[in-house]
Amino acid sequence: MMTLFGDPAVWLPLVFAGLMGLSILIYVVLDGFDLGIGVLFPFASEAEKDRMIASIGPFWDANETWLVLAIGLLLVAFPVAHGVILTALYLPVAIMLIGLILRGVAFEFRAKAPLRRKSSWNTAFFVGSLMTSLSQGFMLGLYIMGLSYTPATVAFAALTALCLTAGYGFIGATWLIVKTDEALQRKAVRWAKRGLAGVIGGLVAVSAASPLVSPRIFEKWFSVPEILLLAPLPIVSGALVILLWIALRHLPDPADRWRHVPFATAIALFSLAFAGLAYSFYPYVVPERLTLYEAASAPESLFIILIGTVFVLPAILGYTALAYSVFRGKASELRYD
Repeated sequence: MMTLFGDPAVWLPLVFAGLMGLSILIYVVLDGFDLGIGVLFPFASEAEKDRMIASIGPFWDANETWLVLAIGLLLVAFPVAHGVILTALYLPVAIMLIGLILRGVAFEFRAKAPLRRKSSWNTAFFVGSLMTSLSQGFMLGLYIMGLSYTPATVAFAALTALCLTAGYGFIGATWLIVKTDEALQRKAVRWAKRGLAGVIGGLVAVSAASPLVSPRIFEKWFSVPEILLLAPLPIVSGALVILLWIALRHLPDPADRWRHVPFATAIALFSLAFAGLAYSFYPYVVPERLTLYEAASAPESLFIILIGTVFVLPAILGYTALAYSVFRGKASELRYD
């Protein structure tokens, strides 16, 4: 049965690489905006913090499902790569997990704690969000640099950590534009305008560094006819940045007609950046060391896992879509009683 679609040793690793990439992209977008809201916490008043929490209350826990799915797919489909990547990224992964735990505990406890202790839990929520964002950005930078630790690669990873954190803050601000109104929405527009610079800086840094660290990636982007075929990618990205700036200049508008444009455009921009990275590193799952075909599990194992994924993935997509549909509209007061 596995041979109906050709050689399973070729198409099954490719399918799982696509599923893993999709999971990572959805995680970056969905958990990215609620991490960004945590990063923006110090710039908000106490009342605004409650409204910000209300805007992510129904979603934040489910958003992290996509991270679990991505890591699970990496483990079962590419176990050799899982060992290499997590060994190289052991410290930032540990920091990320501590940040996620701190953030989750603070989210729940801030609503139950006495008023005098609420500010401490707000601080913990910010610190947990910042730890998670910075560690994920550091991991991205180190992955692009080939998972090697040198002063140059660590410096680049630190830069991507700052840029990804700014990017999360930006997409968090665009989410607040959708979910809030009045003073908080106006403040979110200002946050988004400032965060856009970090997004642009991160895109430029990653786009410039990726071809420089690998002659293979340089050849994939700048040889002919590839450079002509790929030209729409940076052109469309530049157009999306311009659209973002125009939309933010029109916000807030009395009819609230532009409120969805920044968030939707940010998703498109993140997706294009992710597509560029995927193209750059294919077919490697560990940069310049292991291809996804070399790191993949046996085709028989992958086929069995694929059968389970066919049922699990639609279920996750379904309840995610349902949650966002049920809790659409402006955020109201978040209550626990």
